[in-house]
Order: sequence, then C-alpha cells, then structure tokens
Amino acid sequence: MDQDSHCTAERELLEAVSRITTSSTTSPSDEEENQPKAEIPCQVRKENPEKDDTQDSSATLSPNSSMTTKELQEYWRNEKRQCKQIKLIFEIPSTRIVEHHLSKYVMYKIIILQTGSFDSNKSVIERRYSDFEKLHRNLLEEFSEELEDVTFPKKTLTGNFTEEIINERKLAFKDYLRLLYSMKYIRRSKKFIDFLTRPELREAYGCLRGGQYTKALEILLEVIGLQERLTRGNPVSVVPTLCAIVVCHKDLENPARAFEYGEKALSRLCVHTSHRYYIPLLETMITLAYELGKDFLSLQEKLEEWKTKKDPVRVFTLKELAVREYVQ
Repeated sequence: MDQDSHCTAERELLEAVSRITTSSTTSPSDEEENQPKAEIPCQVRKENPEKDDTQDSSATLSPNSSMTTKELQEYWRNEKRQCKQIKLIFEIPSTRIVEHHLSKYVMYKIIILQTGSFDSNKSVIERRYSDFEKLHRNLLEEFSEELEDVTFPKKTLTGNFTEEIINERKLAFKDYLRLLYSMKYIRRSKKFIDFLTRPELREAYGCLRGGQYTKALEILLEVIGLQERLTRGNPVSVVPTLCAIVVCHKDLENPARAFEYGEKALSRLCVHTSHRYYIPLLETMITLAYELGKDFLSLQEKLEEWKTKKDPVRVFTLKELAVREYVQ
C-alpha cells in the first residue's frame, strides 16, 4: 500500500470510530432505560465522582489523528468491549442459621451470575437481614424518590427462624436485588457496590495485614471478578484490589503472576498518572520486570517522566498503600 492509500485508510478508520463512539454516548430510549443493563462508559453519573479513584471511563483515551492504524484498531476493540451489555442475575438458593454467643441470625447465600456465562463466572457471597436493612436505609438517604414504591421485608417479633418466614425473605431479597440492579443510578452507586463487595474486601485486607497472603489472595481473586462487572464503567475503581493481588503474589514469591496483575492495574491508570497507586505500582513493576528478565526501560522512562513533572513528595510503597485499605 502506498503512502496516500495508507493515510486514506487511517482517515476512514478514524471517521468510523468517531461515528460509532458518538452514537454510543446518545441517551437511551425510555424503554431501554427501564431495562437492567450495563452502562455505556461515557454516560454521566448522578454521583459526584471522587478524585481519580472513581472517575468514569469517559476520561480514557479517545481517537485522535496522531494514532496509527494499529492503535485505532486496538482502540475500537476496547470500545466494543466497554459498550457490550453486561447483565447480572441474583439468586438466593439457600440459607443457614448462625448461633454466635447470645446472637442468632439467618445468613442468605447470594449467587451472582452474568447472563450467558459459564458457572465459573459466578460469585457467591453471604449476607444477613441486618445487612440488607442497612443497605436499604443508606440508599433511602440518596434515592428516596427511586425507592418510593419499594417494599422492604419488615422485621417480625417472632417466627424469624421458621421455614415459612425464611423462604418468604429469600424470594423478597432476590426481587429486591433484581429491582435495585435495574435502576441505573443505584446499581452504579458506591453504596450498592459496597454491599456486594466490601465485607469480603475487608476480610481480605485484614488477612494481608496479618501476613496471611495465601488466604488474602484467595478472597481477592474471588471478589475481583464481581467487582469488575459491577464497576465496568469505572475501571480505575478496581486498581486497589488488583494492586493488593500484586502484593500477595509478590510476597508469595510468584513474580510472574504479580507482573500479570500489575499490567492489568497499570493499563487502567494510563491516563490517571496522578492516582496515588500510579508511582508505587510503576516502581514495583520495574522491580518485577528486572527480576523476570523483561524490558523495564519503558517503565523506567514513565517513572522519570513523572518525576520531572511533579514536585518531590513522599510516596508510599505498593505494600504500604495496600495495608492501609479498609483499616476502619
């Protein structure tokens, strides 16, 4: 292909990407809005995003004239992955009664499945009535209008442990989660995501701080898949979890796996270089690359470039940052 033909091909590809990207950001119809589906990453959220950690993927790279044909093709592949609909199904197949000292309560087993996926993609968590009650109370503070007609199962003075009441609540909580997920702003809210992931993350980070890296890694690998599906429009939000996995693999002397997850985390920070994890992650990746005999010069260049633009400040190591997560 001569130079003119090559340039023409690049322009045509750029125009095609721009047209499709523009169409992906248009507002959905009323019918589409009422359907539970994943959000196109460029849509505006109701919440005010926190700095860096919760920025939407609208801040990610966009096509421009400086991109090569290969870069444009890769950009378009990423766009298609981002815009692909993700639907989650909530099932509560079983319960168990827990007696602990003077307390007694029912734990509801929640299975979260991605439609069209194999069982290997399912997530399993457990929550009790008080967890659901706290979620509902927290959501009412922000989404009272959306939840105006939602009925939450009330507590009863007696009979809470009868098979009839437990089965009723199983069905009620299943419908409740399905309804919450069908509402765009609620399913993307931190309160809803925390309900589904925070207890497991707190346990994992507790194990990490205690040096129980194998146990911490087991829990983190369980929760990261669910966390990614819930925050698909905000890929930066899973960076702390990915970095905690890097720390566990590194301390378990598995540098190859640590480097693999480090690359995933670094790819999410390519346009978020002011993120608190960016420099500690770069430094860790340089160490891992050197240990594995990989090319670390490009990583070193990024580190030096950042240092020339920023004033020298104290930067925690990746492990120091990880052990500070979920302390309270």
